[in-house]
Amino acid sequence: MNHSFLSRRNFLGSAATVIAAAGIDSRRAISSVDDAPLFRISLAEWSLHSTIFSGKLDHLDFPRVARQEFGIEAIEYVNQFFKDKEKDLSYLDEMAKRAADVEVKSLLIMCDGLGNLGDSNDAARTKTVENHFSWVEAAKRLGCHSIRVNAASDGSFKEQQLLVADGLHRLSEFASQLHINVIVENHGGLSSNGQWLAGVMKIVNLPNCGTLPDFGNFHDYDRYLGVEEVMPWAKAVSAKSHEFDTDGNEVRTDFLKMMRLVTTAGYHEWVGIEYEGKAIGEREGILATKKLLERVRTQLAA
Repeated sequence: MNHSFLSRRNFLGSAATVIAAAGIDSRRAISSVDDAPLFRISLAEWSLHSTIFSGKLDHLDFPRVARQEFGIEAIEYVNQFFKDKEKDLSYLDEMAKRAADVEVKSLLIMCDGLGNLGDSNDAARTKTVENHFSWVEAAKRLGCHSIRVNAASDGSFKEQQLLVADGLHRLSEFASQLHINVIVENHGGLSSNGQWLAGVMKIVNLPNCGTLPDFGNFHDYDRYLGVEEVMPWAKAVSAKSHEFDTDGNEVRTDFLKMMRLVTTAGYHEWVGIEYEGKAIGEREGILATKKLLERVRTQLAA
């Protein structure tokens, strides 16, 4: 049963009662709920990684570029671009100010290079968990809802599930104190196996531990099946794109099919553009992905 549908139906019914009691035209008032977009479009900072690494764009200017160049009002940071600053409160406050100045919402921080959360060595696994603590605190200060982590491990299928689940459980317990989510992207190894990652989520079984399905990181695993398997725990979605045909469709992923899976699962939050192509420039790729997502959103809404 679709609980999202039920909760929305109940909300609309309650809203109608309240509105009627207040003497307001209920059809006009409820239309604002019905007119909400099927999903919203955000921008992952990695889409501009070449521009940032080359020095042509300062990390601090990312919110302004997202808003002014692409008309996007929510962003996803990458820790690689401010890796020595996660404890620098003045720098984090400047990041938050830059986003607020252009009315851009900070959603999450993608965290890489902090160790293996499923390391088979208990001391190394503990160190990796602790390496993420300052990023949880940074996410809180920036007003984000999550940090995105990787689920690397070694051993058998089941051994890796248990090891990663242990690391995630410990990290999620810490993050819950700050009301921050810990979300796992399918990002190589067994994390790119939807069945495996869904199993990890079931073992962790904490409300603030979830997934970030990425359209393009399933490799030899069926990407549509993989997304469908991990969507029940999704707290963010990454619309990975590489190249487009003459009709503006992504050549590796059927975005209409993929976004139908996403929305059917009851997800209607932010979908992040993550362009990684080479055929066209980063800015052109971002705009092409945004245009495609907008077209798909119109088709699905119809």
